[in-house]
Amino acid sequence: MEEFMRCYEKIYPQMYRTALFYLQNRQEAEDAVQDAALAAYEKFYQLKEKDKFGPWIMRILANRCKKRMQTWFRREEDIEEISPEQERILSKETDFAMASAVKQVFGELEEEERFIVAFSVLGGYTGEEIADMLNMNHSTIRSKYRRALQKMKKKLEV
Repeated sequence: MEEFMRCYEKIYPQMYRTALFYLQNRQEAEDAVQDAALAAYEKFYQLKEKDKFGPWIMRILANRCKKRMQTWFRREEDIEEISPEQERILSKETDFAMASAVKQVFGELEEEERFIVAFSVLGGYTGEEIADMLNMNHSTIRSKYRRALQKMKKKLEV
């Protein structure tokens, strides 16, 4: 338990940032991190190389985020649920338009590209670490990362 907590405390901020960036909702991000932590805790004894804890738990988090995204696409959100107070707060944010555009463009990336960008930008993981997490070749990750950023840049310039 103590060893798990030491490892988890180190990686929690990266997990939360990654989930928040990917899911774009604080509650969903917190729930995804909590689900991933619980699943990791239950299987921690199976992890032979404890130094691989970070990539291992991030892979679990990625799977939890995917599941949450799949359920989102099954239900519709009603735009009228935004209260006048929430609307006023959003309109006051000077960077709201740009942040919204980046989030929208990020959301338009393929699922795999979103994870690669999120792990790299928010998680601070190297291409090799991401390749291990996603069970892919390092050069493939590098190429997909560059292509994803180019797609985002192109869409934001329009």
